[in-house]
Amino acid sequence: MEEFRPIIADSVVITLINNRRIKLEDFTQSHGGWYLKEHRRKVFYAAYETRKNETITHPLFKYKLTFRRAIELQVRLLAKYLTGEIDKYTPLTIR
Repeated sequence: MEEFRPIIADSVVITLINNRRIKLEDFTQSHGGWYLKEHRRKVFYAAYETRKNETITHPLFKYKLTFRRAIELQVRLLAKYLTGEIDKYTPLTIR
């Protein structure tokens, strides 16, 4: 999960803030934390799903796939590493 946090989740959050689609008044404070209000959560989830459907070229295999598919592929690679089928796990990096 951590290898996808900056390229999917953090990217969505930063884009929404930079484009002023999420603002300070879209949050509410409760139980010691800050939470997005319902109408802005829908904006976040829509942007998150859009990002997961974006196409990239996998740096190891050199073919195009969505981030959604890349997550599945990386999980399979990690499983192969953990079971000893491959010697090295290569995390997904872009750029």
